[in-house]
Amino acid sequence: MNRPLERRSPTRRARNERLRRVGDRRSGSWEGRNPPRLSLRSAILAALLALVLCGCVGSGSHKASFARPFAFGQDTFSYPNDLVWVYYRDPETGKLRHKNRDPKPDYTHHCFVVARSARQFFQHARFDPAQPAADEATYRKLIRHVVTTSPRQHLKEDEKIVIPGYTNLFTFSQAQERLLKEECGGAWQSYFQRGHWRMVFPFTSQHQAKMVEQLRESIRRNRPPVVHAVRFPKLTINHALVLFGVKEKPGEVQFSAYDPYDPTMPAQLTFNRQDGQFYFPANDYFVGGKADVYEIYSSWKY
Repeated sequence: MNRPLERRSPTRRARNERLRRVGDRRSGSWEGRNPPRLSLRSAILAALLALVLCGCVGSGSHKASFARPFAFGQDTFSYPNDLVWVYYRDPETGKLRHKNRDPKPDYTHHCFVVARSARQFFQHARFDPAQPAADEATYRKLIRHVVTTSPRQHLKEDEKIVIPGYTNLFTFSQAQERLLKEECGGAWQSYFQRGHWRMVFPFTSQHQAKMVEQLRESIRRNRPPVVHAVRFPKLTINHALVLFGVKEKPGEVQFSAYDPYDPTMPAQLTFNRQDGQFYFPANDYFVGGKADVYEIYSSWKY
């Protein structure tokens, strides 16, 4: 049987008063001051967790298979996503330093755009060198059609977008570099990629081991996964790669990668089974070492 309200209230007031005094002793009273604010990271985590929990899963192209493997030098762009800075190692401290490039490059911060677009051309386009070359307006329209078709969508062979007059993306990008840079997307699309929420959460060795299996299975089906390689919150690396090959080595798994920064040769992303961690080698923009990895452009939440 419930007690009368007037008999409960003093007990509740006394309990609240004790809790208030304890709180004041531990952190000081909030009276006369603004209440403490959540950190930016906490606010982002809370908002994104709510987004994830309220969503629904879609299949898209995640389980799709393709007729042939992704080929470096054919399904890649001929031009790079340039670096804003020149990186160099300080001879005294050994730390990686940087300075502005001179002259200033005109195509930077597009690594996610380049990686995503390469995947979209592989997945949604069909090049036909037997057809005559088209005019600029036609190619602009075709490029726009390819890159506005979601990489999460799977097109049948007879639905693919035909690019006339060229053999593959590499030769097409040699001839139509300006159009592709203009139409594939702006740098803002690298900053606001849908899956960036994931990098603020911890990556466990179990998660990374499962990711290896997911990536390996995609490559087995000739489906080149696009991955985000990152170190958060330091962001010593914050980069997109297209994986297209995999090799098993004693104690490790080696993935061949198309790095938008370097169209001349494949990069290598390695997973160490002993510590459950991915590693990316030193290059012109990264000192080398550990990188957390997860697939993007693969589902509603990434």
